[in-house]
Amino acid sequence: MTPLILIPARLASTRLPNKMLKEINGLPLISHVVKRALEADIAPVYVACDSLEIQKAVAKAGATGILTDPSLPSGSDRIFKALQEVDPQKKFDTVINLQGDLPNISPKLIKASLDPLKEKYFDVATLGVEIRSQEELTNPNIVKIALSHRESGRHEALYFSRAPIPTGPGPHYHHIGLYVYRRPALERFVTLPPSPLEVQEKLEQLRLLENGMRIGVALADEVPLSIDTADDLDKARKIMA
Repeated sequence: MTPLILIPARLASTRLPNKMLKEINGLPLISHVVKRALEADIAPVYVACDSLEIQKAVAKAGATGILTDPSLPSGSDRIFKALQEVDPQKKFDTVINLQGDLPNISPKLIKASLDPLKEKYFDVATLGVEIRSQEELTNPNIVKIALSHRESGRHEALYFSRAPIPTGPGPHYHHIGLYVYRRPALERFVTLPPSPLEVQEKLEQLRLLENGMRIGVALADEVPLSIDTADDLDKARKIMA
């Protein structure tokens, strides 16, 4: 694999406006994510951004910001447009879509996300963590994965939901929203319309499954902070102080 890391970042966040530029310990949120990506040391790092303000912050953090149309409907569309600009010759065959709101994600997790694609069977890879509490299991803001386990340790996602799936006792898994696409899978994904289950669950990754693409899951032992609200931001500031 020849990977490239692309981080989608936009100012127009519904629940936390200007989220990418909110400061944590003196640095904008997006700068922390860029630093974690650079520390992984596995691929060049670019940020698909919608404003000059984010582009400037990214440059200070040591990466390159690619300006994309603010009207693009999703982060996946944004990284695809940036990919076309950065690599029109298609030298990179694997795209790591690292969300811009994970300020303390471990570089080890970013590296581990590539592992499922060592099996040609998978089109896309992502990460999961075993759920340890009932509160986490029943929280609709936490996306769960129904997994088919493999001896190789490279497990397959059968479904994603905000509901606690599967039913009954046994392990349940929290989805971490980091995706690794084989380039043809990303190219196909952005041409597809939103799928019925994607619309119903409000989960973009279900479009992949509904169109026959296979998602491998590497299991991790930690859940990185995800910044969606002002409370999340306060929590991150305390934890990362």
